[in-house]
Amino acid sequence: MKPDLFESPDYYMLDDLLSDEHKLVRNATRDWVKRAVSPIIEDYAQKAEFPSQIINGLAEIGAFGPYIPSTYGGAGLDQISYGLLMQEIERGDSGVRSTASVQSSLVMYPIFAYGTEDQRKKYLPKLASGEFMGSFGLTEPNHGSNPGGMETKFKDMGDHYLLNGAKLWISNAPFADIAVVWAKNEEGRIHGLIVERGMEGFSTPETHNKWSLRASATGELIFDDVKVPKENLLPGKNGLGAPLGCLDSARYGIAWGAIGAAMDCYDTALRYAKERTQFGKPIAAFQLQQKKLAEMITEITKAQLLAYRLGQLKNEGKATTAQISMAKRNNVEMALKIAREARQILGGMGITGEYSIMRHMMNLESVVTYEGTHDIHLLITGADITGIQAFK
Repeated sequence: MKPDLFESPDYYMLDDLLSDEHKLVRNATRDWVKRAVSPIIEDYAQKAEFPSQIINGLAEIGAFGPYIPSTYGGAGLDQISYGLLMQEIERGDSGVRSTASVQSSLVMYPIFAYGTEDQRKKYLPKLASGEFMGSFGLTEPNHGSNPGGMETKFKDMGDHYLLNGAKLWISNAPFADIAVVWAKNEEGRIHGLIVERGMEGFSTPETHNKWSLRASATGELIFDDVKVPKENLLPGKNGLGAPLGCLDSARYGIAWGAIGAAMDCYDTALRYAKERTQFGKPIAAFQLQQKKLAEMITEITKAQLLAYRLGQLKNEGKATTAQISMAKRNNVEMALKIAREARQILGGMGITGEYSIMRHMMNLESVVTYEGTHDIHLLITGADITGIQAFK
């Protein structure tokens, strides 16, 4: 395994805007990624296997619920720290970042924001420590971009709820101890339920043959007359806005995470271009290669500024769903384009597992689709600026 020589680009000196705590969080995460992720991730991606041994490390660096208060086991960090954590983890691998994103924004966040105090005390400390791993059940086989059409339902049986249905494309599902599942009651209203592994009728078959996010465990959530205790209902919020509020937090993390993938591709391509000699000089001396590299650092810098400002708005409680959608869409598209350009700089070497670029490129093909597709995010912006929804 080649040593991880990554050097983070900071063309506009954004470090000057970060607090000492921000830098400490980022640097600790970067060091952990270099030590625990980079040496193994290519092998696990080739094997299409999640490296479960990193779960404790993710917990130790505060990647599980970083903005959840310390009362419940979280790190109590601000939203920029959360973003920097996701950036550095995705620099290692999008699938590893997905594991942390789901745990933080899609499992811990709804329990914290919509759950009871008993639910918070029961689940959050164990999720923060990695003792429990969670998944988020919203997407269904017949309902992706239209989650409001979900068919998963639950009935009130007096002393419990009876849950039936299925969820698809669920990160962490194969090994999750709990799932935050969104389902309709008998009146058609969407509610969140905490489903625990071991409940009769609950199964989590793994999804195989993926070309993308190969080092992430993806699966289904199947509910066949699952008896869910009534105390496992999240009472704080219902309706489609409840799961969409979780997605806002996850999409915010992705907006930062994609920058990490882009930075890794850029750094790899820059280093290679300086070392690779053709026609008697490094290929970095040729105009077309400089054009590619100059455009990469420009787009990364723009994305960094977009994410940083969004982080400020999140800290102030002012960030809107549409603003988050814009950042997610822009930054993932930016990263995907940079991965493709970086691969060209490396030529044939760019498709090998000796370098991270092709893995990032394949991963980003999932990131550009999940948590709201590329096109849906465009229409969220369109609806925001025109006042007219084009997807209903």
